[in-house]
Amino acid sequence: MDGPDNCRKPLDSAEMGVMAHLYRAEIYRSTIWRTRLDTTTNWSVVTLGVALSITYSSPQASPLPLVLVGILIIFFLMLEARRYRYFNVWRARCRWMELNFVAPMLSEGDVRMTTGWQDRLAGDYRRPVYHVSMRTAIGRRIRRNYFWILLIQTAAYLGKLAVHPTALERPGQLLERAAIGPIPGWMVLGIGGAYCLTWGAVAIWSLRQDEARAKHRRDPLGMG
Repeated sequence: MDGPDNCRKPLDSAEMGVMAHLYRAEIYRSTIWRTRLDTTTNWSVVTLGVALSITYSSPQASPLPLVLVGILIIFFLMLEARRYRYFNVWRARCRWMELNFVAPMLSEGDVRMTTGWQDRLAGDYRRPVYHVSMRTAIGRRIRRNYFWILLIQTAAYLGKLAVHPTALERPGQLLERAAIGPIPGWMVLGIGGAYCLTWGAVAIWSLRQDEARAKHRRDPLGMG
């Protein structure tokens, strides 16, 4: 007995043309959102550069700009993670068409209609959803870009405390220089350490989740 997949009619020339135009549209949207990812990364780099310039402009300059820029960097990271989730939607749709529509035509001369990819793609158009969680998106963007931005920020801040206005002579001076107004230095450094460890933990968790998902993925159409 013929199954539902065997009853599917071949795509005619008009439908093939629609798929070609749809693929071009998805590639365009994917490219636009990829450019937006680069924009937020550039904003983070520029603001960090400005903070570095201000902080190291003189030995008497305060290290506070390097602390405050951390708030902006995290804001840009959240914005970039949100944009990445949108980008991932368009990327997944392009890959579905490439794997199941374009590649079979090139290698076998026929479109593969029995794997169910067209149903998955149709469902994604009817009910669009994110393919990755916000936490996964944040972790991936940290691993791709923000790890280095946060590393430079942390190293520059500690370097500022260590060398300006003079080189450290005793460990206690580090706590004295780290103090911000009524906030003691040990608390500032503790918050800074928690700040770095938190984003590092999210990145490591995301990496392990991605590895586990790739290892145990049984759905060849899974994207994310």
